[in-house]
Amino acid sequence: VQASKMAFTFAAFCYIVALLLSACLIFFAIWHIIAFDELKTDYKNPIDQCNSLNPLVLPEYIIHGFFCLLFLLAGEFFSLALNIPLIAYHVYRYAGRPVMSSPGLYDPTTIMNADVLSHCQREGWIKLAFYLLSFFYYLYSMIYSLVSSS
Repeated sequence: VQASKMAFTFAAFCYIVALLLSACLIFFAIWHIIAFDELKTDYKNPIDQCNSLNPLVLPEYIIHGFFCLLFLLAGEFFSLALNIPLIAYHVYRYAGRPVMSSPGLYDPTTIMNADVLSHCQREGWIKLAFYLLSFFYYLYSMIYSLVSSS
């Protein structure tokens, strides 16, 4: 009887990195949801809220792009294909951002508009759901790639 052994491949490494980074993205999405809830309930003013949210936009996009690049390099095309719609949305959203002096998406003069505020809240919830589902998919894929590559 031959004992099964696990092999550590580049694909497994990519899934481990994606797992850890998607946990960070989950925290970003939760921060996003809480921030817009605070705005909706007038707990914080729009300028302070935008100053705390805007610095998180580019790191979120860079983190997401980084592990998608890893998937491309590892040949994990299904995982990459699952992420392409969100990458496209990020590019669309950042290309259509308001003109500001600093990087970010949120403008304090328009953020309190009811339509903009509800759109940002909905976006936060959808991203949270996507990142949570991705987290568990990456966990499954990591275990699968570790076990099946022997």
